[in-house]
Amino acid sequence: MATQQSKAHHVGEWAALRCTSLEIAEAIFEVANYDERLAEQIWAQQGSDDVLIRAFNKTEDDVLTWDNKVVERKNV
Repeated sequence: MATQQSKAHHVGEWAALRCTSLEIAEAIFEVANYDERLAEQIWAQQGSDDVLIRAFNKTEDDVLTWDNKVVERKNV
């Protein structure tokens, strides 16, 4: 079973490859219960409210990116 550190490293790489903020990637994997196939499906949908709420709760930033698309906190 993967450790928290290895999960974090994997999620970071996954986010970078998809031009997606780490916070969004972390939230996607949380919602997907770390199932990479499900995470990929959620990512492809680009706009899960549950994911975005979780992601913005992880940061003070007002702007995050999902597949190189800007998502603003005020729109969540």
